Amino acid sequence: MHRVLRVDGLSMKRLLDLYLAVSALFFLILPIALVSIAVRLTSEGSILYWSDRVGRKNTLFKMPKFRTMSVSTPPVATHLLQNPQQFLTPIGSFLRKSSLDELPQLWSIIKGDMSFVGPRPALFNQNDLIGLRTKFGVDKLLPGLTGWAQVNGRDELPISDKVRLDVYYMNNQSFYLDVKIIWLTFSKVLIGDGVHH
Repeated sequence: MHRVLRVDGLSMKRLLDLYLAVSALFFLILPIALVSIAVRLTSEGSILYWSDRVGRKNTLFKMPKFRTMSVSTPPVATHLLQNPQQFLTPIGSFLRKSSLDELPQLWSIIKGDMSFVGPRPALFNQNDLIGLRTKFGVDKLLPGLTGWAQVNGRDELPISDKVRLDVYYMNNQSFYLDVKIIWLTFSKVLIGDGVHH
């Protein structure tokens, strides 16, 4: 395991998260405002959807996303819905493919519930994923906005492969790997790779 450098009680990773999140909020305030208006105008319900997610050491936290599904959608992972398309809002598919729905998670990073890079936080009821991550010690990591599994298959991966990639990240954490993951995420978002909703 790589040693984590600390400055006044904060890890370098945490300091980088805070710097990037605050900087991103400053530059993305206009897109965030425009998406908020678009969500409000195109469907009933709140602008944000607060999802119960599993954080470090399997503690629950509320993770915000721009709402892409109707208010009648069951609270399960999208891939478990029989026909997820029927629940999407008029702009839901676009927000998901562009990953614009993830922008409110900058708040979770600032708050300390998430990092920029780490395993994607499981839904509270994804017991198979939670159990497998706990078995291999991945639950000790702070969940991320993006991660090694995200850039190596994202929604296409079976749970066992996701956890295998999470374990790889856990055992090979470094500043350079984080930068590589952030860059690969940006590249894949531009081409809409690995998202199927």
